[in-house]
Amino acid sequence: MKKNVYHLLHPATLIILNFLMATAFLVLGVTFSQADEGHGGRLNLVTAIELVAKQNIPAVVHIEVTERKDVDNPFLPFEKDPFFRRYFNLPKKMPKKFKQEIVGLGSGVIIDTQGHILTNNHLVAGANKIQVVMANGQSLSGTSVTLVGTDAKTDLAVIQIPVTDSLPHVTFGDSDRAEVGQWVVAIGHPRGLDQTVTHGIISAKHRRGITDPSSYQDFLQTDAAINPGNSGGPLLNLYGEVIGINTAIASESGGSEGIGFAIPSNMAVHVSKELIARGKVERGWVGVSIQDLTPELPQKLGLTSSKGVYIAGVFQDSPADRAGLKKGDVIIAYQGKDIPDAGTFRNDVATALIGQEVKISVLREGKKQDFLVQVGSQEEQKRILSASLKERFGITVRRPTTKEIDKYSLESDQGVVIVEVAPKSPFVKTGFTIGDLILQVDDEWIDDPEELAAVLGALPSRDKVSILAIDHKSGKTGYLSMVLP
Repeated sequence: MKKNVYHLLHPATLIILNFLMATAFLVLGVTFSQADEGHGGRLNLVTAIELVAKQNIPAVVHIEVTERKDVDNPFLPFEKDPFFRRYFNLPKKMPKKFKQEIVGLGSGVIIDTQGHILTNNHLVAGANKIQVVMANGQSLSGTSVTLVGTDAKTDLAVIQIPVTDSLPHVTFGDSDRAEVGQWVVAIGHPRGLDQTVTHGIISAKHRRGITDPSSYQDFLQTDAAINPGNSGGPLLNLYGEVIGINTAIASESGGSEGIGFAIPSNMAVHVSKELIARGKVERGWVGVSIQDLTPELPQKLGLTSSKGVYIAGVFQDSPADRAGLKKGDVIIAYQGKDIPDAGTFRNDVATALIGQEVKISVLREGKKQDFLVQVGSQEEQKRILSASLKERFGITVRRPTTKEIDKYSLESDQGVVIVEVAPKSPFVKTGFTIGDLILQVDDEWIDDPEELAAVLGALPSRDKVSILAIDHKSGKTGYLSMVLP
């Protein structure tokens, strides 16, 4: 049998050859480094992560929040039990609820010289106290930290600290140019371990419905180690540009399992600008109920592709209605860009300027047609959707009050309350009364009146839906089945 010449070499020679090959690999790593169109020069892959860390760690902050919440008294069921009263030394009359302090840890990035810090909504929303610890150890809290604005739909928030002469800040890159397989670096404070740097690749793009199917999400997925405490920290490319804001992990253990998610930088930049300018995000709206193309629809509609967005309904007097869009149209392009699914279209419209005229291309009866639609405001959306709820379903709803949120143990953006219901409406026939809460319709969680109108409006007549609701009289939660008019 013929032997490989390499195996016949002296062991000392093998050691020398291995050393030379390793050195050559490093040299080649420099020579054939990652290049990206639009960036000058080549990357040195041997030192790239080191340089990204040195450049950005000073602009990454540690955020600690404290929230005081009313929680149910666990001893209340034993209030009249003499044994428990004596053993635990319980008072004669116990409160139904008591205040509990909940501490949360996360990260944030300084985004400009004015001291604005971008972080996650779920970290700072509702906090009674926010403490910011800079990379140099400086700690700021109390009146030194201001909550500028929050946006639950994208899980983003902006806080602000006082300006100093040498305030470091990050640089944002174009997340649309990020590709699957591209190397990325995450910086944050996982489990309170300050200035932790991890690396990985972009595992996938356009992940939606991870935390809330109804929100404006379009996550980058990464296998870079992201743990609790990384929330709000940056995901960077090897040029040191922020291409994402870390926000969630998919893990049953609560730790990193190689599946993490980041909000794309393009969305984060848009939201942060809106929050800084207005304290809230003003989203565009055109007035259509949309859905992804199911496997059956393309064949039914005579389409050759499964990419596009099916218009399930057009709200009367909405911008889309005035422009001429109709139920049954299939949206294939927005502003000349191909639209693969409903999430992409909704996010694109949401970031459009109010009053802007946009071109929407549709397929109608197999022919392509272009329509110019003037993007409407959220105020117009509320008015039209509220009218559609009352006209078709016979109900008027509102957001729950703080008292109702505490009473029913709801999240701050969860559910709507029925404030008016017509005598012969389908809701009355199903058993709903004024004061009841609607939490979910089929698989869609309801977080505001507009969401309820959009979800119900997209469903055809005689459809049977399952509604998760709370009976305001008994406080019990259950599902009710209703046939739509």
